[in-house]
Amino acid sequence: MLDIATGYNKYKFLGNDFLTWLWFIIENEINIKELINSEHKIISFQIGNSIVLENMLGDKLKEKISIKGDEAGLEEGKTALKKGAVVTSINLILNIDEEEYKFSIKGESLNITGFKTPSFKSENNKDDIEGAILEKAFFCEKIYNLIDLLFNKFMEKRSSEAFKNKDIHEIRKWIKN
Repeated sequence: MLDIATGYNKYKFLGNDFLTWLWFIIENEINIKELINSEHKIISFQIGNSIVLENMLGDKLKEKISIKGDEAGLEEGKTALKKGAVVTSINLILNIDEEEYKFSIKGESLNITGFKTPSFKSENNKDDIEGAILEKAFFCEKIYNLIDLLFNKFMEKRSSEAFKNKDIHEIRKWIKN
């Protein structure tokens, strides 16, 4: 049995690979709804206002590239990818049907931070506070389930022969362009 710390250190790269793959499918407009067989009418991602990449320069040296801002271009990020960097954190805007969510994902742990859900009506009585909390929990569960489905699809693809023979070449071609 694998020790937790050993397993974490051995496989922590998978989250960063996942975020890099997620950027690839967003930029190439791959239909996420079809990818995960969702019943929602529309599922679309956009890169939000920040992305962080890291490139290992040696045993202990890391180069960290942070791109922030609402109108920031991602050219520097693509240049970092060309040099071997991977995405370690990404801010995303997700539209599911008519609902908009904003959040960031950390690659190393797949933690979701800065979560902003669609707004909802709330009145200032005790019953509505409970309803608002339940609605927030529902929104959170929806996003966690979607990210889980995407990560599972990524792991399924990454461990397949098609990934080695076809998908990795498409990702490398995207990085070079």
